[in-house]
Amino acid sequence: MANRLAPTINRDNQFFYDGLREHKLLIQQCSDCKALRVPPRPMCGNCQSLNWEALESSGRGTVYSYVMPQYPPLPFFEYPYIVALIELDEGVRIVSNLVGVDPAEVKVGMAVEVGYEEFNDGELVLHQFRPAAL
Repeated sequence: MANRLAPTINRDNQFFYDGLREHKLLIQQCSDCKALRVPPRPMCGNCQSLNWEALESSGRGTVYSYVMPQYPPLPFFEYPYIVALIELDEGVRIVSNLVGVDPAEVKVGMAVEVGYEEFNDGELVLHQFRPAAL
């Protein structure tokens, strides 16, 4: 049985999940206006260009906001389960999990860095953020 629900992967986000398998956090960048966008999508929201390239993120950022869902409990997650909106150093925000920290210690503005975790017997690799090493 799978231990995490797999996301829907399509031609617009395939590069993102391929990057995660290589332990790279990739961000779309518009080839025309250079705007960054997360999550991946086919068209730039700034200039409507369909041209884009992948930029590798540093994987560092800060907690912009977070929640700790509790109900209904889902069998795919270990509790406490922290969902965080991370503001990456590149200036875009990404939703991820925050791991390796006591929930009482989580603070808006805390420095974090990306890590990668395998699920479903290695078939799925997802980004997980943790407190940044000092």
